[in-house]
Amino acid sequence: MSNLLEVQNLSVKFPTRNGIFEAVRNISFSLGRERLGIVGESGSGKSLTGRAILRLIKKPGILEADHITLEGTNLLQISKKAMRRVRGHKISMIMQDPKFSLNPVMRIGDQISEAYRLHARASKKDARKKTLDMLEKVLIRDPERVFRSYPHEMSGGMGQRIMIAMMLIPDPKILIADEPTSALDVTVQKEVLEIMDDLVRERGMGLIFISHDLNVVSAFCDRVLILYAGRIVETCRADRLHEAKHPYTIGLLNSIPRLEQPVEHLQVLQRDTAWNLEPSVSGVVADGETPS
Repeated sequence: MSNLLEVQNLSVKFPTRNGIFEAVRNISFSLGRERLGIVGESGSGKSLTGRAILRLIKKPGILEADHITLEGTNLLQISKKAMRRVRGHKISMIMQDPKFSLNPVMRIGDQISEAYRLHARASKKDARKKTLDMLEKVLIRDPERVFRSYPHEMSGGMGQRIMIAMMLIPDPKILIADEPTSALDVTVQKEVLEIMDDLVRERGMGLIFISHDLNVVSAFCDRVLILYAGRIVETCRADRLHEAKHPYTIGLLNSIPRLEQPVEHLQVLQRDTAWNLEPSVSGVVADGETPS
């Protein structure tokens, strides 16, 4: 099966008083119709990678890559106008906190309908029906009430469901989810993940799931990329993440509290400067699968 997305030697740089800071450094990966997890500590370059794919790195930031190819089209070579048609219509991104992504002075239904009309050129009546249907798909019990409500009237879990509805209503090929469950309690988190999983499988989409939670990623995703200081240090199958080989990944796993293996003190991650220079490790992969 051909890949939906190919990223080759992607870098994101920022000029500083002390020279150029490389936030993302020469990372390469592919995405098929699968759930690809990207994990790492805060500041490892996870969110910047997602934004770079959508060409959302603003000046003075510098975006460089050999290519970022979506179904045969290099996104670095198309115009800004053409790129605006890609965002939302072909690739959608769910931001971390819906409170900062939704317009506080617009009703929720108007915001979702606007996203659909922009890409589908549908009538207002058709957009309203599509919006109500989409709210039902993300398991909102009273879509009519939510349609008329404002973002501040919604809880965190409801806000994330609304963002999922807004990002999926144009029927994109790829969904980038930037820590969509980090601010939610465990029960709501599970519900949101199940909604995303059902919709992605139903539509045959590709999902990039950005997170710092290794437990969630290992249970939810198919493959995992581990980022350290802007580089991919390891690639492995999500369900065999516990067999990871790189000391950074092992250190992250050992720093997670486990009910079945209680310890007096959690291990502190010991970093090595050599991790910044060494080639990435291809960890445990599926039989016959070529790691990215």
